[in-house]
Amino acid sequence: MIINDRKFSDDGYIIDQDLFTDCYYRTCTSDYNGCGWIAAYNLRHALGQDVYYDDVRDEMDRMHEERVPGPTLMRVMRPYLAKYIPEVRETVGKDEATKKAAESYAGIFRYTEGDVPHFITFVRADTEAPLYRFFNVNDDIIDDIFEMHSFAKEHFLKNSVIALTVDRFPGSGQPF
Repeated sequence: MIINDRKFSDDGYIIDQDLFTDCYYRTCTSDYNGCGWIAAYNLRHALGQDVYYDDVRDEMDRMHEERVPGPTLMRVMRPYLAKYIPEVRETVGKDEATKKAAESYAGIFRYTEGDVPHFITFVRADTEAPLYRFFNVNDDIIDDIFEMHSFAKEHFLKNSVIALTVDRFPGSGQPF
């Protein structure tokens, strides 16, 4: 496991995209446009998959047909997740995505923060209370715990929200 690098939490999640100035993605450094591959890595990590962050970055980078600056496209995110997490489900719309995420074990949100499209990962933090850990949200929220609807109310200011969710930890048979 990757430990004691400020890019990562103690339990191996990427928490600070801003520190990835040494990892290129598309034609830029990942501090600028790496949120998509970071979210994919964090979701696979949350689901217990043995995954190395740079392998995720490299594979998703190669999936982009054009060598131009820009974020991860949904036409890359969808097939990448389908390959490694076939049980992932997509829900579109601010209210619909929030509701589905609140019923899920983990997932990724794609939404607009200000005018910038952004991907973040969430994972259920406690089976007794409906709280979730959110990763790489912004400079102030790099690994924090929120109730799903409170998070959505604060961050989903536009209706263009997509949730890519997993209902249960794979192989558990339990919802959470």
